[in-house]
Amino acid sequence: MIEVTRTGAVTQIELRRPERRNALDLDTCVEVREAVVAAGSDGTRVLVLTGQGTSFCAGADLTGVYGDAFVDALYAMLTALTDIDVPAVAAVNGPAIGAGTQLALACDLRVAAPTARFGVPTARNGMAVDPWTIRTLSAVAGAGTAKAMMLGAELLDAETAHARGLADRLGDLDAATAWAQEIATFAPLTLAYNKLVLNSTPGDVDAEARIRKGWEACWGSEDVREAALARTEKRPPVFRGR
Repeated sequence: MIEVTRTGAVTQIELRRPERRNALDLDTCVEVREAVVAAGSDGTRVLVLTGQGTSFCAGADLTGVYGDAFVDALYAMLTALTDIDVPAVAAVNGPAIGAGTQLALACDLRVAAPTARFGVPTARNGMAVDPWTIRTLSAVAGAGTAKAMMLGAELLDAETAHARGLADRLGDLDAATAWAQEIATFAPLTLAYNKLVLNSTPGDVDAEARIRKGWEACWGSEDVREAALARTEKRPPVFRGR
């Protein structure tokens, strides 16, 4: 269902159901979640998520059982991506429809290939996605784009997605991987802190406590001292995440 590979500090998770255009079933959601959780404790500094073949993810596999167990597994997978401390990059190599767009939104950054397409056509099939998906889409791509996609069932191509902020960069898997490798050289504690702040909701007491702890961890870290030393020695810093 998936293939997990590691190159340096970057872990790639590839959806491998090309015969179903990488549509998500329960087992795939569980496997992706488990791979994401494992990456959070194995030294991975950046995740890259992509699809095998010509599609990123065609959405939920409606040929299977689409019940509470699948929905729970889907949202557990999305939550794992948003909760993991390390940045996640979606290499959107083709259509990302429905749950495919949700999967891309759960990642922190999105690189869209020329054949990428984004859409959440629930208005065409009578289904509904959770409020997080709609609000995140609005926050990332703007309220106008979110309304066009959710109310007008608009499908965005790569160029349009990039122009509206849904895709951060245009490029293929190699471009996404190169960006991930660059990010992997950055300070891990700072990346974790920044991601926590970006994904938190103002007024969340638990999140605010973790944000404060993350702030203190950054300023008290060996990495912040390493950055200062590297500047004086005129060399790139080597961050250890401590």
